[in-house]
Amino acid sequence: MNFSKKILQRVVVFPILLLAILSCHKDKINNNNPYLANYSFSIQVNLNLPTYSSLQFAGNSKKVDEFGVGNRGIIIYNSGTGYYAFDGACPNQELSSCSTLEISGATATCPCDDAVYSLLDGRSPGLQYPLKQYRAELNGTTIIVSN
Repeated sequence: MNFSKKILQRVVVFPILLLAILSCHKDKINNNNPYLANYSFSIQVNLNLPTYSSLQFAGNSKKVDEFGVGNRGIIIYNSGTGYYAFDGACPNQELSSCSTLEISGATATCPCDDAVYSLLDGRSPGLQYPLKQYRAELNGTTIIVSN
């Protein structure tokens, strides 16, 4: 009788445990965008350098244009609670002469269609693709951005 009880408990507990495990997930960066290539890179941004010192303060953003970094460079934003990094190319446009984002504080604007994207979540209301996001980690006074 005791053996049957243990089997019954396992039969009942296993599906519940499996459902709980499958429902837990980490927020994942989805970079599946047909307009933007997936370039591999890693860059270190030193906040002590005058060029990037404004990123030490919440609400500031900075464009980093280096060869081989993103499709049109990257944009780094200090939210006050962490750093976000996005590709500098308009996510809902094919690469063209007007598809480089322009930044202002917590927003980025695409000159092709005047779409405005939030640098907090990368979204623009009503548009299919958000900004292409990259990993951004603070290590001391250095932000490491990679994909």
